[in-house]
Amino acid sequence: MFNFIEPVEKLIEQFRRLPGVGYKSAVRMAFAVVDMDKEKAESFATAILDAKEKITVCSICKNISDSDICPICASESRNKSVICVVEDVKDILAIEKAQEFRGVYHVLGGLISPTDGVGPEKLNIKELLARINEEVKEIIVATTPSVEGEATALYLSRLIKPLGVSVSRLAYGIPAGAELEYADEMTITRALEGRLTL
Repeated sequence: MFNFIEPVEKLIEQFRRLPGVGYKSAVRMAFAVVDMDKEKAESFATAILDAKEKITVCSICKNISDSDICPICASESRNKSVICVVEDVKDILAIEKAQEFRGVYHVLGGLISPTDGVGPEKLNIKELLARINEEVKEIIVATTPSVEGEATALYLSRLIKPLGVSVSRLAYGIPAGAELEYADEMTITRALEGRLTL
């Protein structure tokens, strides 16, 4: 197989480490960087380093943030009585695109998956339970409609219901096993409107 010069090969190798990037896409990205002038390349590299240095985790919801509390948790206009529980940060973006949900979020950081060695203790479940107070009226569980997503939703429901808080699940018009982050705005809107009580 043909190999490019070492600096290009290193760039291709780094781009291939990104999820969903195959060899051809990595080659295109590497040559896009090679074709940049020095100023644009430095700006690109600085943006990557800034993201790694400045992005932190919200102390309340575990969303990414550039301060201790993310903009959603800090907003006075959000309904803090409804918490939407998601698997990861990308799911927040998918729901926010639909512009229908005005509550707040909680990021679990994964799903319960015994086969992968992920138990409840490895997720942000204790932090979620600590957020439940008199103000919280509903928890919407928006995990992926997979075996792991359903198991996580059921586990959360069993923990939260005894606290006197309503627990609902998104009504999915999404095929089982599909990722929430790839759903379009209309599907997200319908899922929020047709959520089911657990």
